[in-house]
Amino acid sequence: MTILVDENTRVIVQGITGRIGSVQTRLMLNYGTKIVAGVTPGKGGQTVEGIPVYNTVSEALKEHPADSSIIFVPATFAKDAAFEAINAGLKLLVIITEHIPVHDTMKIKAMAERHGVTVLGPNTPGIISPGKTKLGIMPGNLYMPGEVGIVARSATLSYEIAGNLTEAGIGQTTCLGIGGDLITGVTFVDVLKMFEADHDTKAIVIVGEIGRTVEEEAAKFIEGQISKPVVAFIAGRYAPLGKRMGHAGAIIERGRGTVETKITALREAGVKVIERPMEIVSAIRDVFKHGLT
Repeated sequence: MTILVDENTRVIVQGITGRIGSVQTRLMLNYGTKIVAGVTPGKGGQTVEGIPVYNTVSEALKEHPADSSIIFVPATFAKDAAFEAINAGLKLLVIITEHIPVHDTMKIKAMAERHGVTVLGPNTPGIISPGKTKLGIMPGNLYMPGEVGIVARSATLSYEIAGNLTEAGIGQTTCLGIGGDLITGVTFVDVLKMFEADHDTKAIVIVGEIGRTVEEEAAKFIEGQISKPVVAFIAGRYAPLGKRMGHAGAIIERGRGTVETKITALREAGVKVIERPMEIVSAIRDVFKHGLT
């Protein structure tokens, strides 16, 4: 089993005619993703990589039933694109777009919660269930089917950790990014609940970074609610106070969200915290062999 997506997931690509949207559509199709339609206002009637393009999500759904959308539209239009997908009845949104205004993201998050919609991102690399489907921009060749679930804030670090596991012959159930912005749809806690309920996921990897407090919240949740071994890596050990590290949400302010507070909270919750991404293979092998000690 996987979480959120599998080989039956039917996908609409919003922003399919843009440069990034069209390239990523081709890569997702090559991976096996069931993309049924694309949407770009004013460009209905075209095709991209053989996929029909419609002016609105509702028009697309009349011809092609779907359950999810991946959004590549510019930040200025992202809120409207997300609202359109939610109103049309889609239940999973993957928002790749970055630099969306915080207030727009808050409105998307609030509307999604009212309608029971799951939102990954903004500023997420997406989600992949290896060997089945991917809704995202991650390089599919770094992943293989297996028993480890990965949830991350950092795209490239999650690629590196998944690649290291794959090279060692350790596959993954589902890997996803919650997004690197200050406000995101799902949190670590939301994803931990899903991995806990997934019988095929035997261990969980958290890839965190400085800023926000989602890792500390995850630690509190793990302590009482997660029965599976969890391994974590926190990026940003040498980031200076008050300086943003890459992502909008990766900034230490007033002493909150430091590497030290996150590592301490996770270790107190029984999580095995590694110092470098290359240590992930031995850490996972240890928890599979001995459990957490």
